[in-house]
Amino acid sequence: MNVLIMTDLEGISGIDKIEMVLEIGSPGHKFALERLMLDVNAAVAGAFEGGAANVYVVDGHNGANNFIKEMLDSRAIQLDHESWQEMIRSGKIGAYMEVGAHAMAGTINGFLDHTQSSQRWYNYIVNGRRSGEIAQGAIFTGAFDVPFVMVSGDEAACVEAKGFLGNIECAVVKYGIGRNRARLVDLDEALERIKTAARDSLKLTGKIKPYKPLMPLEIRLELYRTDMCDDLVKRCENVERIDARTVRKIVHRINSYGDILF
Repeated sequence: MNVLIMTDLEGISGIDKIEMVLEIGSPGHKFALERLMLDVNAAVAGAFEGGAANVYVVDGHNGANNFIKEMLDSRAIQLDHESWQEMIRSGKIGAYMEVGAHAMAGTINGFLDHTQSSQRWYNYIVNGRRSGEIAQGAIFTGAFDVPFVMVSGDEAACVEAKGFLGNIECAVVKYGIGRNRARLVDLDEALERIKTAARDSLKLTGKIKPYKPLMPLEIRLELYRTDMCDDLVKRCENVERIDARTVRKIVHRINSYGDILF
């Protein structure tokens, strides 16, 4: 079985302050990137222990300039933004995981909760259900019959993942205290949780069904300000403006991750 692991930064172990994500180049940010690699490697190790033949990894945070490549497990195969989507479409991936996930915008005690843009996106709603980036990953991979089997991140992200996907494996590595601070799990314990969840999640293949909302999708996006809505309508085709801050689109077929975004 081939496994694909998507990563983000906010839900990585050892990151408990907003500054560690935002202040690029600072000691805290450098530490965050090192923890990113340790979390990824724990998931890679767990996937191989669970029987994976190949493990593909994706740097999914903010322009994909976060991996410290010399720290990446040599067995892992890194994919870029286009390649990972093609791998999902190819039918060669048997399980999908997310490491470092965060909760959707508007989640109480969700550490650095947001959906895509914390400055612009207020609510992202799919078929009437408020959703976030975890659901986005599930919708895209599910469109190609790939089951989403594991998440690591803060407690709120893990609760959200189970709410959408059922009894998948989750590794809680911290607990949000408001939005910008968190209480950490012991760092070594966090890595063990990630490794165990990744390993055990592969037992779920065949049991966890791919996430498939009814098609066509009605996707609504509520933005923070009216001028943000003005700008989006100008640059996006096939988007209908609903009110001052809200747009929607109807998605009949999913070919790329961008089809479910704006």
